[in-house]
Amino acid sequence: MDMSDPYLSSVREHLPGAEGRIVFDKFDIANHLGEAVDQVRRKENKTLKAAGHDRLAGTRNDWLKNPAAMDPKDRREFAELRQSELKTARAWALEETAMALCSYVCERPARQRFRWWHNWAVRSRLQPMIEVARTLKRQFERIITYLRHPVADAASESLNAKIECVKHTARGSRNLRNFIHAIHFHCDELDLAPVTH
Repeated sequence: MDMSDPYLSSVREHLPGAEGRIVFDKFDIANHLGEAVDQVRRKENKTLKAAGHDRLAGTRNDWLKNPAAMDPKDRREFAELRQSELKTARAWALEETAMALCSYVCERPARQRFRWWHNWAVRSRLQPMIEVARTLKRQFERIITYLRHPVADAASESLNAKIECVKHTARGSRNLRNFIHAIHFHCDELDLAPVTH
């Protein structure tokens, strides 16, 4: 599930005893890290523009993309940026290193790696990365649970997106019963082929 407090409160209230089995969604963790990188980029871009440089202009999506998914020319240009002395490049390296923890299969080396990463992040002098590092440390026991239960909430997120699409299509329909039927129609993968005998 997501790392936000309302989800945790709901689990504590409705599922007592399940707290030790909570797995924070790795995509939610990636989202927190990505937002921190973007905060560093925005601040640094502002500083560079004030000094007459536009090195970071138009690169927001590059820092969020997987370099393997870029075309070769963009990948080369991005490699130059991420290997530079930019603060954004350091923040991006911190993000990528943190996400590599999801590939671990044993807890002990993952814990050691996280301690090393956390020390690097809090000494980075990049305030957004320091804040996200503190958040991840505070929630680490629920993050490490992923190694025992490698699940993600992608299926429920996909279902929520379909329901939002149905809601948008209904354009404010106030009949709850019809809305529920529409959700079933669009999300239950009903077999609507006529029965032939």
